[in-house]
Amino acid sequence: MTSRYPAIAPDILALFAARNAATVDVPVLQPADPFLDMAGEDLRRRIFLTESETGAALCLRPEFTIPVCLDHIASQAGTPRRYSYLGEVFRQRREGGNEFFQAGIEDLGDKDTAAADARSIADAHALLSLALPGVPLTVTLGDQSVFEAVLAALGLPRGWRMRLARAFGSAEQLATALADLANPPKNGALPEAVGALVADGDQERLAEHIAAEMADAGLSPTAGRTPQEIARRLVEKAELRSVRLSSEAFSALEAFLAIDVPLNEAAAALEQFAKSAGVSLGSALANFSARVQAVAAEGMSAATIRYDAAFGRPLDYYTGLVFEISSGEADRPLAGGGRYDRLLTLLGAKSPIPGVGFSVWLDRIEALRGGKA
Repeated sequence: MTSRYPAIAPDILALFAARNAATVDVPVLQPADPFLDMAGEDLRRRIFLTESETGAALCLRPEFTIPVCLDHIASQAGTPRRYSYLGEVFRQRREGGNEFFQAGIEDLGDKDTAAADARSIADAHALLSLALPGVPLTVTLGDQSVFEAVLAALGLPRGWRMRLARAFGSAEQLATALADLANPPKNGALPEAVGALVADGDQERLAEHIAAEMADAGLSPTAGRTPQEIARRLVEKAELRSVRLSSEAFSALEAFLAIDVPLNEAAAALEQFAKSAGVSLGSALANFSARVQAVAAEGMSAATIRYDAAFGRPLDYYTGLVFEISSGEADRPLAGGGRYDRLLTLLGAKSPIPGVGFSVWLDRIEALRGGKA
């Protein structure tokens, strides 16, 4: 494990203090289940797993949002509260080392979600501007709640809405799901016992059967998808094969996903889409418009931020805003974040706590700085 903090770390910590985000330190070793259940398939494949002496599943910290939220719940601290962090995360990566530094802010409990969203974008932009003075930055914004509102307005069954919502952070998965929606695949061959349980829609007994099969094969339930998740997906797939979306609704969905405009034109584009498709986006559109105004209030030009209706991020816990900030000099984003209003309740909070946050990849910043970070 490297102990060399980037040289710019003191400046970043000073920025966090100026923005009233208290620094928090969370353990490197974390319970694995929250990440396996909520962090998304892409991250789950890259987690370093281990076990405690009692057999509990543990992992090296792969990101900070879940640990910061768990720490907040354990501390029973009041809200609103802003936390900042700077430290290492550990992921299996193809492009280089498995240990790298992240810094970011998690903003918990602010009920003015539009203002908190805009502040998160502005905080991330300010951090990158500090670290990379003079480097042009591009902000790409999406919205999970608007996407889900479109799916509901077009009358998609719940199973399809769930599958498409899960795929929203992956262009490849979304393309595959849309292809299946246009041309539902035929039933694949399943073992007789499994096929019968799938046909009955009995997820509980199916999960028990899969768990037993995994145990017989010597597979750990923490090595990948859980038996419950496998069972749910098998039943969902069977239900989804029976659905075919009308050509009008499918064309409307494609038209929505093609929206890619400057943020100051986005609300009008969504209104025009809703009118053309004959649907109502309700509060999702109102919240979106409020965020656009809040971004302007933060002093950021909405004309320099791009809204891409098909843009998402591959973490399952996002519920609204998602965004990334990139530089034309880099082929990967420098910062990413979003809103996660259900996450703290799923992690054990006694009452709902809205949340939004971002993280920056300091190794990518270091590369752009020529190794001076």
